[in-house]
Amino acid sequence: QVQFVESGGGLVQPGGSLRLSCAASGFTLDDYAIGWFREVLGTERERKGVACISRSDGRTYYADSVKGRFTISRDNAKNTVYLQMNSLKPEDTAIYYCAADSTCGGKEFSSWGQGTQVTVSS
Repeated sequence: QVQFVESGGGLVQPGGSLRLSCAASGFTLDDYAIGWFREVLGTERERKGVACISRSDGRTYYADSVKGRFTISRDNAKNTVYLQMNSLKPEDTAIYYCAADSTCGGKEFSSWGQGTQVTVSS
């Protein structure tokens, strides 16, 4: 069974840092592009891409809103992808999910985990 488990979320003050983990089971992470998405609870409830790491060359991609603050990385030995989040802002508050697709530009990300809540507040 293909499954992701996200962890590492929590409450942090503005300017603080968190590292999220995305652990995969049932498949090998480096066979896929892995993306981090976030969803803000409210009327929209749209999951928006935050960062992605490609399967072939490990190239990384970031949303403009997080460039220079967030870093995505993968540890193939642990079958885990990380999202290091620095200089956090209140607008980063959301539920963060990871998912897999064949490429970072794909439209069929799947195997969503349960998400991990990140709250940035003083």
